[in-house]
Amino acid sequence: MRRRPGSRAARLLVGALVVALTATACSSDPEPTPDPAPTSAAPDASGPTTGPTAGPAPAGPPSVPNPFGAHWDWSRYEQFKPYLEKISGSATYQEITWCAMEPTQGNRDYAALDRIAQRSRDLDITLHIKIRTGVCWATGGTPQFTRGQANKTESAMPLDMATYQAFVTDIVKRYVPYGVRQFAIENEVNAPQYWAGTPEDYKRLVASAAEAIRAADPQAKVVDSGISSVAYGMGVADRLLTAGDEAGAVAAYQAYFVRRIGTRGQKIPAVTDGAGLRTALANDQNSRNLQFLAATEQLLDERVVDVRQLHYYEHFAAVPVLLDYLRAETPAGVPTQAWEVGQFWRDGDGDAASRSDEMVKTVSQLVAGGIDQVLWLPLGYNPNNRAGSEVRYGLLDPDGTERLAGAMMAELAVAARDATVEPVADKGLVGVAFRRGTESTLVVWSSSDATVSVPAAPGLTNDKLGTASAARSGAVSVGSAPVLLRGTGDPASILSPIR
Repeated sequence: MRRRPGSRAARLLVGALVVALTATACSSDPEPTPDPAPTSAAPDASGPTTGPTAGPAPAGPPSVPNPFGAHWDWSRYEQFKPYLEKISGSATYQEITWCAMEPTQGNRDYAALDRIAQRSRDLDITLHIKIRTGVCWATGGTPQFTRGQANKTESAMPLDMATYQAFVTDIVKRYVPYGVRQFAIENEVNAPQYWAGTPEDYKRLVASAAEAIRAADPQAKVVDSGISSVAYGMGVADRLLTAGDEAGAVAAYQAYFVRRIGTRGQKIPAVTDGAGLRTALANDQNSRNLQFLAATEQLLDERVVDVRQLHYYEHFAAVPVLLDYLRAETPAGVPTQAWEVGQFWRDGDGDAASRSDEMVKTVSQLVAGGIDQVLWLPLGYNPNNRAGSEVRYGLLDPDGTERLAGAMMAELAVAARDATVEPVADKGLVGVAFRRGTESTLVVWSSSDATVSVPAAPGLTNDKLGTASAARSGAVSVGSAPVLLRGTGDPASILSPIR
């Protein structure tokens, strides 16, 4: 990645380093409740259907056999387990908070995380750990934000970095035997409710944690906090605006935030021209978003961080501009993983079929664009959440019953497991292809309003994702809904009969 010295994000970050921010003080389930018998030791809107552009390329082979995973509430593990077995080979993550695990110094409880690590390994799902500090004896100060049933707070800088490094070291050494090799530092630090410090504070924290992680396990990977989905959208618009593409910047902003405009007051205002966009990017929260995005990208540039963490909850039509941004702003060879992907749609009125199709288009484009892990959040939504409605769409009902979206994701997991991935953007179709040996599975839809006819061919079958019907042979018409094609040969040869 090459940061442009004149970019708004870079200018704001420089200013933040000169004049420290005085910030006071999405994505997390309640802290898991320990079982009675703790473990004390480590074990051995429709929108345009544009296609994916070339995105960030993974460094080497995919890091997990199945790129399609999820994040879930472990208190509902028994309800979710039958479905989790269908997406084995994927990855997930668990967020931990130092203050919650060690409420008083020297009194640390590993029981809940031990159980999660064991169950993840039993499911053949790779666990990543996200390490937050919280606010307590370890940091000093008083929380300004308290969230959820677990009373989570923002994080603050540790009072003693050696004590912090010792905690990080213990976490790494304890959970490497479970197969944990990726450790993220904090969560969405661009949000004051998650991080009380400045961008410079965050950079110092990550550098300290990275030193401890690599000393404890040289093969471990350091992951950034995962800047919020909204902040990435601001970065996309800012990059285009700085490059002089005012019309493109406004169009990208409108497409990216089509379901967000007005949901957070004037933090995400309606924008119709360059002047309005500049005003939006300059408000307090969006200025902070760009500062922390720039700080994260400096950590990537300096290789303090090994893996870029993406959060994305927007309409599938904005994925191509996001991939363009990631390609331009991520150093060569640094993988990008989407630890949080979902559908943010307050009071959404889409039916199950349309929302499921959107899910497929979002995750397919991300994987086709080089994102080697795409974790849907939430697996099953929490009906008792503070919003009182299903703002983020789940693959399962709260009791674990599989929805159409869940059935579709499970089919994607089957098609992708141990396969190579290729983007599809040809013959009027867009999507992703998975190759395993001489066989290819394509998930495609029309790139325009036109219907594309795929002629019958020997061995070529088609199916609608998420249905229990047997695959059909013969010609198939592909419209806006994703279709599954299976055949012998590479994707280009399978699509070559299309005229």
